[in-house]
Amino acid sequence: MTRREFLAATSTVALAARSASPNDQIVVGMIGLGGRGRALLQKLLTLKDVRIGYLCDPDQSALERAEAILREQSAPAARTTTDMRRIFEDPEVHAVFIATPDHWHAPATILACEAGKDVYVEKPASHNIREGRLMIEAARRTGRIVQVGMQSRSRPCVLRAIEFVRSGKIGKVLMAKAWNVQLRRNIGHKPDGPVPPGVDYEMWLGPAPWIPFNENRFHYNWHWHWHFGTGDAGNDGVHQIDIARWALGVDYPLKASGMGRKIFFDDDQQTPDTMNVTFEYTDKAMIWEMRIWNPYGMEGVDNGVAIYGTEGMVQIGRWDRRWGYKVFDRKGTLVFHDDRNEPDEHVENFLSCVRSRKTPNADILDGHLSALHAHLANIVARVGRNVTFDPETETIPNDPEANRLTRRTYREHWATPRDPLCACA
Repeated sequence: MTRREFLAATSTVALAARSASPNDQIVVGMIGLGGRGRALLQKLLTLKDVRIGYLCDPDQSALERAEAILREQSAPAARTTTDMRRIFEDPEVHAVFIATPDHWHAPATILACEAGKDVYVEKPASHNIREGRLMIEAARRTGRIVQVGMQSRSRPCVLRAIEFVRSGKIGKVLMAKAWNVQLRRNIGHKPDGPVPPGVDYEMWLGPAPWIPFNENRFHYNWHWHWHFGTGDAGNDGVHQIDIARWALGVDYPLKASGMGRKIFFDDDQQTPDTMNVTFEYTDKAMIWEMRIWNPYGMEGVDNGVAIYGTEGMVQIGRWDRRWGYKVFDRKGTLVFHDDRNEPDEHVENFLSCVRSRKTPNADILDGHLSALHAHLANIVARVGRNVTFDPETETIPNDPEANRLTRRTYREHWATPRDPLCACA
């Protein structure tokens, strides 16, 4: 089935879904059932008025693990499929949760919106800058709710920290720093090999150009390959970048400068293990720092944010595995530590917005703007030079090599996004 045939077949489904009321019970489809997908599944099973209608993954073993979770929780059985189109075609489904590899985020989100489904999509919002813009356009065109899995947008202590920063108590805020300093593992070297039994590799690849199966580009390790992932800048880093951008009150950077490359790991990872990139705005700046070969973190946390004002500083992170924020005065003395460590309510916020039609805490626009920073950091690393960015066109002018990395090429596939600016879509 081609994309045009699929969209024609689901057009009446989309209209039915738009008129359906989820006020009594929200029926959801789970797309992608690796570690993050199963965590979302377990969260949903704790909530009232939600029913898991579908489980979808191209790996049969992942489907079986998810089915086992339903049985363990005495939840009703769900339909299973390796093809997300079955979910989009079902008018009973109100919303989908997408926890696929990064290269599927945009195609699945756009198709879900066009089928009349609301979407919770994991971070980073997109695999590349252009896809993020297409996701925004799809959400606005169809009137769908699209929440990105940047959970700190719904974490009470982070909300309090942002409020404190904006209160003026640390003076004029001019700069922030986001960091990801932790110890990742060496994935070694592995040759291409046969597709494991029970895996629909064609479905897993989706619209990405075909390459041979390799275990080091599959389960989780896909993060470290440009074909499918965005490195740890897009994986963990986008959380901290989002908090820093939120605290600064900025949207698009005008310049990205610095470095990123592998200086520690000798393995099959393509993406950097070390980055230091500065984003410049009209009157503010953000520093993004990453080292995924350090066991000791930085400022007492592995992933954190510091917001610098003229009269003090705020740090946001998880100290001793407890989320909170710290306030330092102009002498650098710690004067307050909020470590109440409340859980985030990000899934609850999404479901509330499915019912109310209000804008979610991490709307796709914010998801795009924060992912865009991770993508620009990756582009700086890949081309080995600084870049300027045009917010109006979301392009990198006067640098064809860098600008090509703001989008990707696709193979002919029913999920290939339609892009009026690209002949390949």
